Amino acid sequence: MELLSWQLGLPATFACLVFGYLLGSIPFGLILTRMAGLGDVRQIGSGNIGATNVLRTGNKKLAAATLLLDALKGTAAAAIASRWGIEAGLAAGLAAFLGHLYPVWLSFKGGKGVATYIGVLLGLAPVMVLVFGAIWLAMAKITRYSSLSALTATALVPVALYATGYGKVALLFAIMTVITWTKHRANIQRLLSGTESRIGEKG
Repeated sequence: MELLSWQLGLPATFACLVFGYLLGSIPFGLILTRMAGLGDVRQIGSGNIGATNVLRTGNKKLAAATLLLDALKGTAAAAIASRWGIEAGLAAGLAAFLGHLYPVWLSFKGGKGVATYIGVLLGLAPVMVLVFGAIWLAMAKITRYSSLSALTATALVPVALYATGYGKVALLFAIMTVITWTKHRANIQRLLSGTESRIGEKG
């Protein structure tokens, strides 16, 4: 089955995985907040190193920079490795995503992965970032839940990828979606109980 075939050799696959993981594991949220003199972002809010928790410092510019850099490390990993073929890009993109979630430097406690998910998507199927954004914006307008908007977008992107001929990329993002949902299980529980914060609300 072509969808599950893998032509990239083991040494090259391993090299892509290592490259992607090391790039993805750079904890920009932690680095930026420390450089700004705001201390350890893991000591506030959710203890997460992602942009949402950085925003809890009150510094919107720092949160935006974290979001951008967390996305671009996924883009860089996937796009650079893709010069050696789509399978190289897939391996590096997945590894960058996992590196963000489970950075070895921080005892494997990283972010929730949405920004890096989008970044990898930009590196492998750029037009699909527009699809992700449209879904997110529509859901945000309807529900005002950022987490639900992101979860819905991650659920639909693999379907859109498969429908438009991105077979192997769709499979990669299906895997990444499952992991993303797992990392958001606390948000899902709050959504189900009606206690999740809406966009614009504090807390």
